[in-house]
Amino acid sequence: MEANILTQIFLPLSLAVIMFGMGLSLTPADFKRILIYPKAVAIGLTNQIILLPLIAYGLCKLFNLSPELSVGMMILAACPGGATSNLIAHLAKGDTALSVTLTAFSSIITVFTIPIIINFSILHFIPDGSEQQLNVISTVISVLAITIIPVIIGMVLLHKSPQLASKLDQPFRKISALFFVLILLAAILKERANFVEYFVQAGPVALTLNIITLALGFWIARLFGVNEKQSRTISIESGIQNGTLGITIAATIIGNSIMPIPSVIYGLLMFGTAGALIYWGNRNDKVSRSETKESTF
Repeated sequence: MEANILTQIFLPLSLAVIMFGMGLSLTPADFKRILIYPKAVAIGLTNQIILLPLIAYGLCKLFNLSPELSVGMMILAACPGGATSNLIAHLAKGDTALSVTLTAFSSIITVFTIPIIINFSILHFIPDGSEQQLNVISTVISVLAITIIPVIIGMVLLHKSPQLASKLDQPFRKISALFFVLILLAAILKERANFVEYFVQAGPVALTLNIITLALGFWIARLFGVNEKQSRTISIESGIQNGTLGITIAATIIGNSIMPIPSVIYGLLMFGTAGALIYWGNRNDKVSRSETKESTF
């Protein structure tokens, strides 16, 4: 996208508002849960930080995705889970506390891994990519400014004035949802002439990435003995990405109008799989509760 009000002001501001809203629900206790669920947190973060980008890279090569769309897909894969994953985990009867913990830690870690993955992707997929590589330090500062700092402000407000934070929580959730929709629409409208073509190219990659990471997230957790509820949460955290951050990085920090497209497409598709997860989680929860009742008689 061209440097304009949308990319330079609205996108970063919208993301900051979304992250501030997430901070309103975070407490220091969420960061201490790594001591309570060390195995679950370790598996979730490994899936998110390492496995997801590796799978995305493999799929871009397998599907022979165009260079700019490949970099866009890698940008998405480098992003953490967002507040959306916490909501989906809650609706799917997952472990919401674990979901919030994984989102909090992945948001911090990916501040530093994002520029590394993006620079590798640009250098690997784009001819003469070395000329387009990001400055690591300035990128880290930019991502900190639009993600972690708003979260910290939200957490401080929650600590200092719980009543005010409680009043702001629901309105900011609604504002965040509205901003997310507006960001998706803006990115689609910007490339409306070619969006269908891009969807045909990147859609299968995005859907495959989403399904594989959701499935692997669950089964890897189960393989290591994590309970079903937490495994469901790890699945969601592995497959539900912060598409808003992906769009903002591609459009604002890199300044490219094609690279945000994979994040847009993924953002649209993941709500379909999220609906299936919510249905599955509620169904399993009902079965589990019914079996528990029967065992008491």
